[in-house]
Amino acid sequence: MPIDKSWICKPRNTIEYANGLNVFLDIAFQHANGPVIKCPCAKCGFKKWQTRDVVQEHLTCTAFPQNYKTWYLHGEGSSVIESMVATSAHVIEDLLESQNPMEDMLNDAFGFAGHDEDTEADDLQTNMVGDEGKTNFDELMRDNNEPLYEGCTKYSKLSFMLKLYHIKCMSRMSDKAMTMILELLKDAFEHAKFPNSFYEAKTVITKLGLNYVKIPACPKDCMLYWGEDNEGLEECKRCKTSKWKNKDKKQYAKILRYFPLKPRLQRLFMSSKTIESMTWHASKDNQDGLMRHPRDSEAWKSFDLLHPEFANDPRNVRLGLAADGFNPYGNMSTNHSIWPVVLIPYNRPPWQCMKQTSFILSMIIPGKQMVGNDIDVYLEPLISELKDL
Repeated sequence: MPIDKSWICKPRNTIEYANGLNVFLDIAFQHANGPVIKCPCAKCGFKKWQTRDVVQEHLTCTAFPQNYKTWYLHGEGSSVIESMVATSAHVIEDLLESQNPMEDMLNDAFGFAGHDEDTEADDLQTNMVGDEGKTNFDELMRDNNEPLYEGCTKYSKLSFMLKLYHIKCMSRMSDKAMTMILELLKDAFEHAKFPNSFYEAKTVITKLGLNYVKIPACPKDCMLYWGEDNEGLEECKRCKTSKWKNKDKKQYAKILRYFPLKPRLQRLFMSSKTIESMTWHASKDNQDGLMRHPRDSEAWKSFDLLHPEFANDPRNVRLGLAADGFNPYGNMSTNHSIWPVVLIPYNRPPWQCMKQTSFILSMIIPGKQMVGNDIDVYLEPLISELKDL
């Protein structure tokens, strides 16, 4: 008699889901070789061994993978298990593609998915995100597991918030407009878990990391108020211009927005969607000798000969840098200039590295005029970080 698996699509707070989960656990532990099985929750990803109580807790807090219809790793279909063992690493991963992209995003963002407990890799990733990162991960997972309203299965509190934020960015809506929309939604749907304001929503979204740093700059592009020697200065060392636009309100005359490089490179190696492509330049051979990527150029090959120690490790990152200014007000007569500085990871294949989604925004330089040769002043934090790397 086939096992009823309709409970997999039920809400996690229903009796049907709880009873079905117990049936799954009974079958799994009947065929287990010991007191642990591979946990199928999104965080463990079929790669961590857990006891029954832990698996039950994980699958109560997070949804059971909806496309895991035949429980190959937990006792069902034992006749085909042996034939899958040789290729299970890739076949099972494709078979068990997650149905919760939000959990995938959080696991990739913080690097907690896909490792056994108490392993060197787990310790490494804990060191990468730190205690604050683990706290943020737990809080975001809690928001992701909380339905937008009772009985809602399509949106969680976090996924709805991120969808709204995406609409705001794509439509160029102001913070004030978003706050008014959230107030309207909260008034119309009293039982839904909307944030009270856009500021409150941003404090949650900020936990995803990849933030930027505000660095005061001389309005005449002479220097940055950055580093131990310059951070405490009140005026420019060269032109004696004050760094304040309004000192009473603590408003700087000019601000460089700098996006630290290290966490962005770490994210490329932590995400399951990008980690393999970060060694493409070394793992894929050029079959016909044509130049389709910077790695096929003479400059790249000469660099490898001059720096063999660097070239021997394919994980070492090679970056291109591009900068250009534009008037953010289009054809308006307002005299203003914005200079974004963008980094391109040339480790990745040509069909990925030159896509907008692969670009790493390094800094945004504002000002009424283009910076020209004075751009060197603003590149100081990036150069310092590159030297440290």
